[in-house]
Amino acid sequence: MSHPLSEGALALPPLRPGPHQRRLDTIAIVATLGGLLFGYDTGVINGALEPMKRDLGLTATTEGLVTATLLIGAALGAVLAGSLNDNLGRKKTMTSIAVVFFVGAVVCVVTPGLNILLLGRFILGLAVGAASATVPVYLAELAPTERRGALSGRNELAIVIGQMLAFIINAIIANVWGHHDGVWRYMLVICAIPAVCLFFGMMKMPESPRWLISKNRHDEALQVLMQVRSEDRARAEMAEVELLAQVEKEAHSGGWADMSIPWIRRLVLIGCGLAMAQQVTGINSVMYYGTQLLTDAGFSADAAIVANVANGVLAVVGTALCLFVVIDRVPRRKLIIFGFIATTTIHGLIAICATVLPAGTTRAYVILVLCVTFVFFMQCCLNAPVWVALSEMFPLRVRGFGMGVSILCMWLMNAALTFSFPIITAAFGLQGMFGLFFVIGLIALIFLVKCLPNTSGRSLEELEQHFASGGRL
Repeated sequence: MSHPLSEGALALPPLRPGPHQRRLDTIAIVATLGGLLFGYDTGVINGALEPMKRDLGLTATTEGLVTATLLIGAALGAVLAGSLNDNLGRKKTMTSIAVVFFVGAVVCVVTPGLNILLLGRFILGLAVGAASATVPVYLAELAPTERRGALSGRNELAIVIGQMLAFIINAIIANVWGHHDGVWRYMLVICAIPAVCLFFGMMKMPESPRWLISKNRHDEALQVLMQVRSEDRARAEMAEVELLAQVEKEAHSGGWADMSIPWIRRLVLIGCGLAMAQQVTGINSVMYYGTQLLTDAGFSADAAIVANVANGVLAVVGTALCLFVVIDRVPRRKLIIFGFIATTTIHGLIAICATVLPAGTTRAYVILVLCVTFVFFMQCCLNAPVWVALSEMFPLRVRGFGMGVSILCMWLMNAALTFSFPIITAAFGLQGMFGLFFVIGLIALIFLVKCLPNTSGRSLEELEQHFASGGRL
């Protein structure tokens, strides 16, 4: 199977500054409110869990369940979003996601007990998973090739800003109102605010031009491109994508049927492997349980919730460095593999320090430094590049499906690690948990070296042409 995209179709006029660039930046800000909500809702549990345990009488198992329930919902949300993206479009899907975020937040805040709390966390998870499958695709399909990495990766910056805000707000609320019963409800209610902003903001945003073309709405697609490109660039991109869409009309609708095509099947399997590899770094265990991790390392409970803010700050610094300096200068494949080498090495160092250093201040601060260094390398080299690579990897007709299946695997792996983290840590200590991360990280690194394609520096349509014509994955 090949696509007859000519070299002329791929020769696009250069980008030029103008109002269209500012319009594209505005769209990115509104869309990444979904990432901000993703980050806050996943990070808020870090500080809310301790008072929640006291109020609701949580055990180690139910503690893991409260945290992991959101991730089970996220896995389902990612799958549902794949179909919604392809059928309803990116804009309507994101507007619906805002409503689900709001409903989930309200249910969690007013919950009388554990069962309703689990329902609220599951609803929030649906929104988180759907956002994780929708926002990167929306941004990638609106962005020009030259800015695709930076614009698509802004979603990851929004996620870590959301997590950092959750850590900061948790620390403030814990210190000001920590003596109040149900103080964790104050922490959870905050996420309703950006949900409202996302809902009304998306009302004014355009649909993805690539999705419009896939639905034969060519005039609307050109109108959108004219908003975010100069006129000559918009018309050139229309010609490029229309030619590809004409070929794809003859193919089956995106879905499981396309897995019979060897190169698509291989891309989907690699996407799933890449998504799961990102999770086995343990980044979300640190972001969800950072306060408890630092308490186990030797900090007092009050000091741990404040020290945990350092993880949020380094996450933002690493992500900003990635997006504005690194991601479009270093090939995606090389950056991801280097990131895995760095994070896996740090896992080993944490396991060694937790084993050989005696309990006390020195051990606590050494582990804190290693944790924030791990978070920095993770955000600088892995998180945004992985999300961007996934959004670039799949052909148009199965982009929503491929992203949905990959992110399903990501969330299921995340849920398994999140549920087991407090149980394994209680049984084997930090050295056992991070020793396990080290071993799994080595396995993931071998897989990526052998299988991961590079998606940098080419248009989404050129990548598809390359893969479909038998080019090296």
